[in-house]
Amino acid sequence: MNAVTFDTHAFVKRLTAAGMPEPQAEVLAEEQSRLIDTELSTKRDIKELETATRRDLREMEYRLIVRLGSIALAVGGAVVALVKLL
Repeated sequence: MNAVTFDTHAFVKRLTAAGMPEPQAEVLAEEQSRLIDTELSTKRDIKELETATRRDLREMEYRLIVRLGSIALAVGGAVVALVKLL
């Protein structure tokens, strides 16, 4: 899902050139690649989350307005009933 590319071959080459044993560099590259694939958020991921959050907030705002309107009507009805009884 993430659109991030990670060149494991180039990463291994740089690590081995710096003196790291190749088997260790390969394990590190595999783990780094896995972490990028599973844990890294892209700008697109964040934008999708922002869009979903805004949609959820609008829906909650609508439901709150409906509930407050219902409460206002109920209170208004109760006031009218009390005025007629007195």
